[in-house]
Amino acid sequence: MFKGLSIDDRQDFEAKLAWTCEHINLGLDVLLAELIEFPSIQFGLEMAFLSVSRQNQFELFPSDFTKGKDSIPINGLIWMGDPVFMKQQIKDKLTSGFSCIKLKIGAIDFDKELELMRSIRQEFDADTIEIRVDANGAFKPNEALEKLKRLSDYNLHSIEQPIRQGQVDDMAQLCSETPLPIALDEELIGVFSVTEKQFLLQTIKPQYIILKPTLVGGFKGSQEWIALAESNQIGWWVTSALESNIGLNAIAQWTYTLESQLPQGLGTGGLFTNNIQSPLVVDSGQLVYDLKTKWNLKF
Repeated sequence: MFKGLSIDDRQDFEAKLAWTCEHINLGLDVLLAELIEFPSIQFGLEMAFLSVSRQNQFELFPSDFTKGKDSIPINGLIWMGDPVFMKQQIKDKLTSGFSCIKLKIGAIDFDKELELMRSIRQEFDADTIEIRVDANGAFKPNEALEKLKRLSDYNLHSIEQPIRQGQVDDMAQLCSETPLPIALDEELIGVFSVTEKQFLLQTIKPQYIILKPTLVGGFKGSQEWIALAESNQIGWWVTSALESNIGLNAIAQWTYTLESQLPQGLGTGGLFTNNIQSPLVVDSGQLVYDLKTKWNLKF
C-alpha cells in the first residue's frame, strides 16, 4: 500500500500476487497462511472470497448499515500544514457536523501546534469536540514525555504513535508514564503471529491500538489484534489507509459489525481523482451507506 511503510513493500510483491492468482483453488485458509507476510494481498483475498460468497455483491456484511438504517461515527481528519491552513480545515469539519477531529502533528513547530490546540479549546471544550492527534513517530524518545505533558493540558482524547515504531522499550516506558492515552498504529505493522502480538501488547501496555486491515493482515489479522487487546484491557478503533472505495466499503461494513462506540477513522476516498463511485457518504460526522447512490465501475 505505501512505499516504506507497508511490510509487503517488497520486490517480490508482484510475483507473489501472480502466484496467488494461479493458486486461488487452494482456498482462503491455505492462502492466508501462505501470505502471512503480504497483508494487503490477504485483505484483497478476503474481500474477493466474501464477494463470491455473496454472488459478487458489494454487500459483504449485511447489516442495518448496508440497509441505510444506521451509520458509523467517524473522526474528521485534519491534514498537516501551516496553522492557518489547519485552522480552516477544523472550521470546515465543525461546520460539517463532526464532533471528533484528528490532527496530524509533528510537521510544523511544536509551539505553533500547541497554540493551535489552545485556540481550539478556547472556542470548544472537550465535551463539545473530541481531539485526537497523530504524531506519526515524530517525537524523539528523550523529548516525548515532556511533549505529551504539554499536550495533555488541552484535554486530548489520545495521541497516535508518538515515537517511531520499533523502539519497544522506549514506548513501554512512555505508555507507563504518559499523562495522555497512547494509541499504537505503525507499531502493529509486521507483527504476524498471535504470540508476537501478545508479547508486544503485554510489553508496551498501550492504552489503545489502531487497526488498519490493509496493513495488519485483513479482517483475520485485525480480529486477532482486537481479541488480544480486549483480553489485556486495551481499547481500539479501526482506520482506513487510503484504500479505494472498494476497500473502504469492505472495511466500513466489517467495522459496523464490531459494534464499537468510538468514532472510527474512516474516510470516503475524497483525495482520489479517479476513485470508483460508491454509496459511501459522510453526513454530519457519520459514514452513511446511501442507497440512492449506485456503484459505478466504469473506467
